[in-house]
Amino acid sequence: MATRKKNLQLLLSLVQKRCLQTSSADALLPPTRTTTTTNASSSSSFDVHFLMNSCGLSSKSALSVSHKLQLHQNKLQKPHSVLLFLKSHGFDDSHIAQLIEKRPKILHSGVDDTLKPKFDFFVKNGFTGKLLPQLIASDPNILSAAVDSHLKPCFELLKLFLGSPDRIVVALKRAPFLMSFSFKGAVQPNIELLIKEGMHVDRVAKLLSLHARVILVKHDRMVYAVNALKNLGVEPKTPVFLHAAKVMLSISKSNWRKKFEVMKSLGWSEEEIIVAFKRYPYLLACSEEKIRKSLDFFVNTLKLEPQTIITCPEYLAYSVDRRLRPRHNVLKVLVSKKLVKEDEKIVRAVTRISDRDFLEKYVTKYADKVTGLLEIYGGISKAKKMES
Repeated sequence: MATRKKNLQLLLSLVQKRCLQTSSADALLPPTRTTTTTNASSSSSFDVHFLMNSCGLSSKSALSVSHKLQLHQNKLQKPHSVLLFLKSHGFDDSHIAQLIEKRPKILHSGVDDTLKPKFDFFVKNGFTGKLLPQLIASDPNILSAAVDSHLKPCFELLKLFLGSPDRIVVALKRAPFLMSFSFKGAVQPNIELLIKEGMHVDRVAKLLSLHARVILVKHDRMVYAVNALKNLGVEPKTPVFLHAAKVMLSISKSNWRKKFEVMKSLGWSEEEIIVAFKRYPYLLACSEEKIRKSLDFFVNTLKLEPQTIITCPEYLAYSVDRRLRPRHNVLKVLVSKKLVKEDEKIVRAVTRISDRDFLEKYVTKYADKVTGLLEIYGGISKAKKMES
């Protein structure tokens, strides 16, 4: 009996010891996933709250930005300094929200060493008042560029062709990436090439203002496009060159050849394609299917001679289903009822005149004489759209 009691006491002692060891080991384990998740959720909730209340972001934007940015409740001196700095330079709530949505990490930027030198540079060069926040908010990547090696030469080039800061901001609104893009690798050599090949400075300014993507292609592609267009008879000094270059640089060499082959298969010679392209470069911006469908409509439905299409290649850019065929259907009915004559004006009515004018001259005018004419043209909703 005594032995059994002694054994029970020994077993109890071992169990108690095991329990103590387990408790100690549990204390050394990392926090459970629930605790971690709670902390992360709390942190994320704080970030969203700060972005909404201090930075002016909407709840949806704040939630999205919070995944890209980590703030610390006890380390808000830098974010607050950034916000104060921005407001001191004329940034309103919408500018700040737009800037942070595009570049959340700006809240971790150093004011004196990162932001101030760049802001000082822009202020010195005329970006005052609303121009500065408009510039920075349009392309926050500007703040990543070095002042001396990038911003200064890039700005001088834009200023040379565009003139005032107002015009530079307009250009950057259209192409926010213009001032943060590779200056020495693309912008400068491409402009130098175009000027060397005869492009007037006014057209370079137009290129920068309205078609900036053309100037940002790799230099070897620009060299190829210039030489290829010159071989087609499109010189850089001509007004059409800008549009022709835009089209050529947007299409791969293989797709360019395919479009030529499609048009040749429909009876066009290479010389005719080139003539049409020089008159209306955006002809070759159309898809192969679009080119095929449009040519089929003009040749087989309107019975136009190829020379007419070559003379007016812009016809091929119009939508067959939304514009050309509905008009043709209306005119076909009117001709059959002898309400209009079938002459050269028919082609102009199908292609050139505005939707509003077509509705007035050929649909509304004869709607009482031809039952269902409005439906033939495209229905009530289309007519209401024209009238609005």
